[in-house]
Amino acid sequence: MRRVRVAIVGVVLATGVGLSAADQWPQFRGPQAGVAPDDPALPDSWSETENVIWKATIPGLAWSSPVVWNDHVFVTSAISSGTEAAPVKGLYDPGAEQGSLRSSAAHRFMVYDVDFATGKIRWELELRRVPPPIAKHIKNSFASETPVTDGERVYVRFGTIGVLEAFDFSGKTVWTREIGAFNGPQQFGSASSPVLHNDRLYLVSDNTTESFLAAYDKRTGAELWRTPRQENESWSTPLIWENEVRTEVVTTSRNKVRSYGLDGRALWELGGMTVNVVPTPLARHGLLYVSSGYPGANPRPVYAIRPGASGDISLKPGETNNQYIAWYQPLLGTYNTSALVYGDYYYTLLDRGFLVCHDARTGREVYKRQRISAESTGFTASPWAYNGKIFLLSEDGDTFVVQAGAEYKLLRRNSLNEMALATPAVARGSIFVRTQSKLYRIGKPPR
Repeated sequence: MRRVRVAIVGVVLATGVGLSAADQWPQFRGPQAGVAPDDPALPDSWSETENVIWKATIPGLAWSSPVVWNDHVFVTSAISSGTEAAPVKGLYDPGAEQGSLRSSAAHRFMVYDVDFATGKIRWELELRRVPPPIAKHIKNSFASETPVTDGERVYVRFGTIGVLEAFDFSGKTVWTREIGAFNGPQQFGSASSPVLHNDRLYLVSDNTTESFLAAYDKRTGAELWRTPRQENESWSTPLIWENEVRTEVVTTSRNKVRSYGLDGRALWELGGMTVNVVPTPLARHGLLYVSSGYPGANPRPVYAIRPGASGDISLKPGETNNQYIAWYQPLLGTYNTSALVYGDYYYTLLDRGFLVCHDARTGREVYKRQRISAESTGFTASPWAYNGKIFLLSEDGDTFVVQAGAEYKLLRRNSLNEMALATPAVARGSIFVRTQSKLYRIGKPPR
């Protein structure tokens, strides 16, 4: 394990002075499932040069998202010592060779601390230097899990090598756990990110060897409990759902949606998902939203769930709701993107480039599928929103800006001209967009 420190020239923000939790972006999709606080400093137009505060080159390939805390921007990567097959845009059947892609080259599994103000790398940490022991989909990376931070430590999972590690903001490792490198039956690799709640770190691993949900003490890395799961594959990040009844750990996978108490005991379950479950659950308006949508599957469901459920709450044939399912849409689920609830509306970004809007409380359709751009290859990154606008990042690196509300209106397209699958972060007047080789901090120039 190697740690490299790099001197930074320029002005560095005061560490945390006057900043609140709302100013941070500590996890995948931030604290509000892609919704950022309104801020007049946030831009809605940019390019490779316009409104670019800085652009940093990040070595290797990773589709993990950046996380932001005070003057630190953390990203992970996997750097190959050999030549790897390039990711291919779009939705397609990858075939046996591209769908189960192995690498014999040693990879450096890296964490970078990038300075918020300057874009310079403050330090880099090499966790391992080994060939990846598992295969992946050609469009996946060997570093797709997003870190999570509590402002004191950063917690990183590399599912490819089976490592869960915590380190402080100076880059010093606090603890490491070997959790095992597992894969699913299709050998597509891993992507589910860890989540934090109070003093615990939660992690789900669905695979063909030993599927489990586990909780770890964030201070020591000690495993507090492990619950076996009857699953074999998923890429969805769990949600800690704090509702009016209790706090739950919600997981989605190909067999069931399952919710657990903070002690690891099952609370309720729901059948009816598709294969290849990727979207992350979210909560808003007192409801929990879960979905999956493998292309061509039927159904491709979205469920809105009320708090307090127990046992099996699956819909019976012909039902669209029950005591705990407020509404159900059978063909609304997406493959890769997670949904966005902004204001009163539930927005679905379909992977092939359509936006659909429903009433978030009732599931009533507000507007039908609207094609975003006939030129786009597809969409994998999840949407985000602020200042009455919705932002949709395509795999081509184009961000389409849509007016929020009951009528679809495309406002503009912002192009970075490089493949992008990672979901951006938004913090303190800036958007952090990760493309295949770059990390951008986008914001309005100071006046």
